[in-house]
Formats: sequence, structure tokens, C-alpha cells
Amino acid sequence: MNFYEHTVIAKQNLSQKDVDGIEKKYEDLINSNSGEVLKIEKWGLLNFKRKIKNYTKGHFLHFKIKGDQKTLAEIKLKTKLDGNIVRFLIVKYKNLDLKTEYFSKNKSQ
Repeated sequence: MNFYEHTVIAKQNLSQKDVDGIEKKYEDLINSNSGEVLKIEKWGLLNFKRKIKNYTKGHFLHFKIKGDQKTLAEIKLKTKLDGNIVRFLIVKYKNLDLKTEYFSKNKSQ
């Protein structure tokens, strides 16, 4: 099993209920394909430096997961087909830092 970070950017015009649905969808997808979700970070609605597909903002969701190639292939396929996703990125790691949150509300960390 390898460690991955999967960051998803959803469209800016989605409601909070829709964003929560996307979070639940990918969490279930990962868990059902021999993977494990270690942590989910909601970074919120953030501005883009440049427009992406005519959007200036996006809802960022960051998943820290453990999985294999089957899990990764299924995530890529479902993310590419999802109409609510503007961009996504998957990065492989040897170790994951589960303590640090880069976009936390508490800036004292």
C-alpha cells in the first residue's frame, strides 16, 4: 500500500450540500476499492490566480489516503468523468504528515 494526497477542485457555484456530497462520494469510492481515507481537509472556497474553465474560484477538498494501483485507477477514472470537478491532482508520498493543516482557521499553528 502506498500513500497519496488527492486534491479536488469543485466548481464555485456548488452549494455546501453538493460539496459535502462530493466529499462523501470520494470517501466511499476510496474505501470500497481497497483503499483507506486517513484524513480529509476542506480548504474552502479559494480564488484562482487565473481562470480555469471560466471559473475564478473553486471549492478545494484534500484527501490523504492509503491505497494501491486499483484504488488509484478508479479515483482517476471517476474524477475525470465527474462534471462538478474543475481540476484534480494526485501525488504519491513515502510518508504522510497527518498533523499539519495548511489552510486551517487557527493561524497559531
